[in-house]
Amino acid sequence: MYNINIKKGVVVKIALLLSIIFLMVPAVQGEVITKTVMYKHGDTELEGYMAWDNSISGKRPGVLVVHEWTGINDYTKKRVRQLADSGYVAFAVDMYGKGIRPSNAKEASEQATIYRSDRDLMRARVNAGLDVLLKNELCDKKRVAAIGYCFGGGTVLELARSGAYIAGVVSFHGNLDTPEPEAAENIRSKILVCHGAEDPYVPDEQVDAFFDEMSAADVDFQFIAYSGAVHSFTNPNSGEDPSKGAAYNQTADRRSWKHMLVFFNEIFE
Repeated sequence: MYNINIKKGVVVKIALLLSIIFLMVPAVQGEVITKTVMYKHGDTELEGYMAWDNSISGKRPGVLVVHEWTGINDYTKKRVRQLADSGYVAFAVDMYGKGIRPSNAKEASEQATIYRSDRDLMRARVNAGLDVLLKNELCDKKRVAAIGYCFGGGTVLELARSGAYIAGVVSFHGNLDTPEPEAAENIRSKILVCHGAEDPYVPDEQVDAFFDEMSAADVDFQFIAYSGAVHSFTNPNSGEDPSKGAAYNQTADRRSWKHMLVFFNEIFE
């Protein structure tokens, strides 16, 4: 048996040296890869945005993302990257077409109205984006969901009503109305609605009609209303004045994202 006698100062120096070596070794972290994806719906050229974590091997759940009425922008891309960072392959569908990126409320309203006035076109266009995601080699086709914001929230509900074979959809402060409530009979997915309790653009009458529609079709749905939140509560670019009807709410944003992840854990089991 050997007795090792190391002086206190030497121990400190060794500990310091080990700490320096540890700091010099780079931590193994995920690498989120992004790319622009060109695709078509009929003769319309579309420009989507895809992201995935390159450090994960093999297939993983896929999440389709549908933008607000302003089209694909930095906010949309941020959400796509967040999903990739959480272990999903995410794809932002382009509902409007290449180069069509509204720069103000008037232009956004004009574009959104085209699709809200023609739900068949809306459903076909979002399904074209879903096809792109399903064809991605990283996507587990049996574990796919769709999420959407405002205009996009209403769009993913129409995707569900179209009978799409996906596990679930999540609407963030989206429109709940539909000209064809009987189409809820086609829904195969579970639904989560994250709603601003004070949203003036989605009145109580619309909420009540949505409940009736889902219940009549025996759809598995969840509806979470966040107190004090108005329209567009997940987007910091919406401002901070709830009296305008649309404003960012940090608490509702944080909670709704967590609720979405819990929902994903359930439907992707």
